[in-house]
Amino acid sequence: MNLLRRLPPFDPKSGNLNVVIDTPKGCRSKFAFDMKRKAYVLKSVLPHGTVFPFDFGSIPGTAADDGDPVDALVLMDEPAFCGCLIESRLVGVIEAEQSEDGKKERNDRLIAVAAKSQTHAEVKTLSDVSPALLKEIEHFFISYNQERGKKFRPIARHGPKRAAQLVRKQKRRIKRRK
Repeated sequence: MNLLRRLPPFDPKSGNLNVVIDTPKGCRSKFAFDMKRKAYVLKSVLPHGTVFPFDFGSIPGTAADDGDPVDALVLMDEPAFCGCLIESRLVGVIEAEQSEDGKKERNDRLIAVAAKSQTHAEVKTLSDVSPALLKEIEHFFISYNQERGKKFRPIARHGPKRAAQLVRKQKRRIKRRK
């Protein structure tokens, strides 16, 4: 089972974004799919009192600047589980720069809403998400990276069109690597 290689970024029938959950909402453990071992592995454990604010996953068929699949945070009613495929509506992106030991790279965070979500059904674009919640999400990523000796700096916020462009760009990148 390797959904990350087998599935396209967007579902061909619905047009929704495919997101494979790595780490469920409320979890302190950070998981990631190891392509060589073909299994989810524990990457790290967050400090006490820190948890993932929403389901965090990977977009199949993409490669970000760091070589990993593009990341997405999925707003949903209940936590999913590791390896769960969630069709999601892309609502925007927090463009960000990440640095470690003086080396900078882009590490954008896509924001999506589970297509079947009732709680977030009205969220169609990033501007529909409360500014306070967006600030909390950014703060989570700043703290998460700081704990690992990295600096995460949000650059800009954009809506679903820009987010979809970034996904298509990262899809082309993976095609060039094959």
